[in-house]
Amino acid sequence: MYKIKTLNKISKPGLDLLESFGCTTGDDLEKPDALLVRSAKLHDMKFDPDTVCIARAGAGVNNIPIDRCTEEGIVVFNTPGANAEAVKELALCALLLASRDVIGGVEWVRGLTEDGVAAAVEKGKSAFVGPELMGKTLGVIGLGAVGAKIANAAISLGMTVYGYDPYLSVNAAWMLSSCIIPAQDLDTIYRCCDYLTLHVPYLDSTHHMLNADAFTKMKKGVRIINLARAELVDDNAMLDALQNGMVSRYVTDFPNDVTAHAAGIVPLPHLGASTPESEEKCALMAARDLNDYLKNGNINHSVNLPNVSLERMGVARLCVIHRNVPRMINGFLDLIGEKNINVEHMINKPRGEYAYTIIDTGSELDQEIIDKIKQMNEVLRVRVI
Repeated sequence: MYKIKTLNKISKPGLDLLESFGCTTGDDLEKPDALLVRSAKLHDMKFDPDTVCIARAGAGVNNIPIDRCTEEGIVVFNTPGANAEAVKELALCALLLASRDVIGGVEWVRGLTEDGVAAAVEKGKSAFVGPELMGKTLGVIGLGAVGAKIANAAISLGMTVYGYDPYLSVNAAWMLSSCIIPAQDLDTIYRCCDYLTLHVPYLDSTHHMLNADAFTKMKKGVRIINLARAELVDDNAMLDALQNGMVSRYVTDFPNDVTAHAAGIVPLPHLGASTPESEEKCALMAARDLNDYLKNGNINHSVNLPNVSLERMGVARLCVIHRNVPRMINGFLDLIGEKNINVEHMINKPRGEYAYTIIDTGSELDQEIIDKIKQMNEVLRVRVI
């Protein structure tokens, strides 16, 4: 029975599914085989040697030390697309909040005296007017599961939509409306669009991608939405752009001490995936991936190792995480062959500097073979299932 330690509150259907698989779940388990998290920060956490995988019930994994996990032979999973509908709906709300000062209007009405409210509203409502979305141009930066849904929805709202994604996958491309205009670079998005919405991961290359230089290339009065990651936007440059009129409104799902009370900013309390449906879908997806890896060694939706699935054959399954260097596979097979054990089925896939190998054998593997593989310099983790 595998032990799954939870470090955040996880949607009950996900926990129930793990229990149905025969796993034990809880927040106080010792020597867990796996961790299941949402936003818990793991960078300072020392992982137990028995922990072989971590699942993030969500898309972003900035709270997990990916490089360290890989070096320790720990597979890290996320749940791409499981929260896409929730984020899409919030993005549509954010488009409206960026256009029309709904929140400012509500706060103003609440501050009126009880007598004469109706008359005061009619007299003062012009302070909160804003443009319609129909006929305006939206730039979607990042066309993955979330960005594609938003782009398609904006077409239905009567907007002209430009999409930019240099890493657009074939599957994502199939999801896109033919009406979406492909932009070859960000400058095209900046130059043409009345609204921008960000849907890219936070990487070194995307840190402060919206900075002072980017703002100078945008249409004056652009309205910007960030439901992706706080670090994509240079907050101080954003404040300057709001003050000089380059940006009319900024809706962010990641308020901080700089942005929470600034004029022209609509700060949302990180609501992107905060729906019961999204949390359930993320938990269920994470549960399935954890179970398949623990029981079968199959990897799906990993952020640090190749996705590898193999139908089980034979008696034993050898799973090895190792560096992607020559002759590793030969080394494994030589040790197995020396014991006159037949290989029934195998697969090896690389991902950058690392690789993952699954070998199904016709009989049990003795401890001597396992120990010798573990002692290989480039091997990071060995499991026999």
